[in-house]
Amino acid sequence: MSIIDELQRRNVLRVVFAYLVVGWLLTEVLTTILPELGAPAWASRTVILVFALGFIPVALLSWIYEFTPEGIKRESEISGDDGARGGHRKFDYLVISAITVLVLAIAVLGARTTIDESPNTGSSVSVASVAVLPFVNMTGDERNDYFSDGMTETLLHMLAQIPDLQVAARTSSFAFKDQSRTAREIADMLGVAHILEGSVQLANNRVRVTAQLIRAVDGFHVWSQNYDRDFDDIFRIQDYIAREVGRSLSASLLGSESAPEIKPVGTENPDAYDLYLQALGERATYSYRGLQAAESLLKGALATDPDFLDAKTELAINYMHQANTGLMGREEAITLCTAITRQVLDVKPDDPLARAIEVFGDVLGHTEFARPERTRAAIDELTRLTAANPDIYEIRMLLSDLLRIVKQYDRALLVNLEGLQREPFNARIHYELGTLYSLLDRPEDARNALKTSLEIEPRQPNAYMHLARVSARTGDTVDIVRHMLKAFELDPSDHELPGAIATFLYELRLIEEGDDFRDLVDAIAPTSDMSYRLALWRTIAVDDVAESVVVAKRIVEGDVGDRQAVFSEAVRVLMNSAAAEGTVSDMTAYLEQHAPGLFDINAESVSPKYRAAQIAAFDAWYVALQRDEMLERLTDIIESAREFGIDPMDDPTARLGIHALRGETERAVDVALNDVLSKAVTTDLRWRERFNGAQYRNIVAEPRVTEALERWQADYENAREAVRAYLAELSA
Repeated sequence: MSIIDELQRRNVLRVVFAYLVVGWLLTEVLTTILPELGAPAWASRTVILVFALGFIPVALLSWIYEFTPEGIKRESEISGDDGARGGHRKFDYLVISAITVLVLAIAVLGARTTIDESPNTGSSVSVASVAVLPFVNMTGDERNDYFSDGMTETLLHMLAQIPDLQVAARTSSFAFKDQSRTAREIADMLGVAHILEGSVQLANNRVRVTAQLIRAVDGFHVWSQNYDRDFDDIFRIQDYIAREVGRSLSASLLGSESAPEIKPVGTENPDAYDLYLQALGERATYSYRGLQAAESLLKGALATDPDFLDAKTELAINYMHQANTGLMGREEAITLCTAITRQVLDVKPDDPLARAIEVFGDVLGHTEFARPERTRAAIDELTRLTAANPDIYEIRMLLSDLLRIVKQYDRALLVNLEGLQREPFNARIHYELGTLYSLLDRPEDARNALKTSLEIEPRQPNAYMHLARVSARTGDTVDIVRHMLKAFELDPSDHELPGAIATFLYELRLIEEGDDFRDLVDAIAPTSDMSYRLALWRTIAVDDVAESVVVAKRIVEGDVGDRQAVFSEAVRVLMNSAAAEGTVSDMTAYLEQHAPGLFDINAESVSPKYRAAQIAAFDAWYVALQRDEMLERLTDIIESAREFGIDPMDDPTARLGIHALRGETERAVDVALNDVLSKAVTTDLRWRERFNGAQYRNIVAEPRVTEALERWQADYENAREAVRAYLAELSA
């Protein structure tokens, strides 16, 4: 008997033929209807794959088994044509039924997976949801980017007003500018069902804007439209197209035939709006250069249209960021913000962002801001505003900033994680998460968050600076310099960046290398507090005590800036010098003369700068005052500082010093071993002189501390040489 005859006898050919016919029909039907049901693209592919893979087991089963009147039997158990005579049709039906059930199950599962859930988060994805991608500038001139970006901004503003339409946040949409991802990939990442994309072309003073709505699951074009207009009035073109797109989206996604009520942007002046849009782009870097450029653009917008409220609130936000980065003093920033937000609230009392800025500025503008009742009230109000306006991420950032200032890091983390659910590609939220993870001693999480932020927005010098701080915590000394250099490359106008590099190099006693960056600071901002700080820091690095006193007095007498660090460091240098010379009383009188109220205990009358300086002075007071008097003053100042919002015990260095001053040797040793010297090299110059103080003698005498200091010193020398070699390699 031939193989063909045997295949016929066992009904293999009949079964295979039935399988192919039924499988082909089901595949054709399902691959057609599945996309209409909203099933993912992989569902159709899976149907085809299952059909193909099922061929082999079906053929094998038909070879081995037969249906007989007595049931399913192995072919070897059947004699003659018994199986073929009664069972082949039953087996055909079994195969066909199995194919149908299997393929339909796959189809239903695939459809439900995408219809009901977002692949990214597992949360429900509404059909009435859309992300507006940045429109593509096809004019051939990058100078026209402002128009295509403005088209996108206008669409986002207007579509966000349509009830029941979920629109992905601007920050997330713009993260995909100039990226070559598919509509499906972007939709999965943003948790939306549709993508709106478009392009802009110019020819002979005519503009053509093409807009198309894409169903992400299968790439189907729900609708597309071209809009041709004269290029004489850019603003009216954007407004018209946005309204028409809004009308089409309402009809397509919401089933509404009536045009949605859409309010225009906050100005009817196209020049003002253009300047405003440019300012948003500049602010995204949060750099000195970016914030200054944004401020100038916003002032230009307001000069063009003084009633442009959105530009006013954005200017207030800009001033807040300038204060955070050190570009502007906090008091000046708060004064400016208060005046601006009052103007906005006088016209629009219910403006949530203006109200949030007012609350934030008000609480930080009072010396008693950290008192529990005042802080709680401000946090509660910002929490309410965030919940009521979850898509205004600037409000969320103000809440996070305040929580971080009062050291509620865990709560601030949750606020940002909630924001990330709404805006997964907001670079600022990822940056905030990085800073918080660092404060919570989670360096790897901090590094990952900061890197994600930079992937979204690579122009952030502050993100690189914070990566440098994370590297300091993990002992990656060369990475500290690498990240700081990258930050300075991005914003060479920011004098704080070369200042940070110079400080780090002075801490490593790399004097010549540090001088190069100090020269840059002096060239950019010769009268800044950073310039004074570097002058002081260099004298400490070269052990020039006399010059340290001269520079410290210059800082105190000039009342440089409002930074706590440089002022308190100057006070510490002067008091320690006086302690060594036995002239603490004279130096105390000198400091009180040039900084009245410096040594007042009352928290309500002392600025944070002075409070930090009081704590810095205790090394000298340990020597100069009677022990009881010193301890009483120490206790009073610690309690007062806590009322003010400064807890010295939060800082390991301060905690070590306080335990040492109190004579709590065991506690001090524990802090030294577990919180200070166990960490990666922090290159703090003060350790060399700190342990020479009388209050540390018992601590240093502990063998474990001595060993830890020796290890720390060895690590310090290794770090110094590694950085020296890296800089030499860069300059070669």
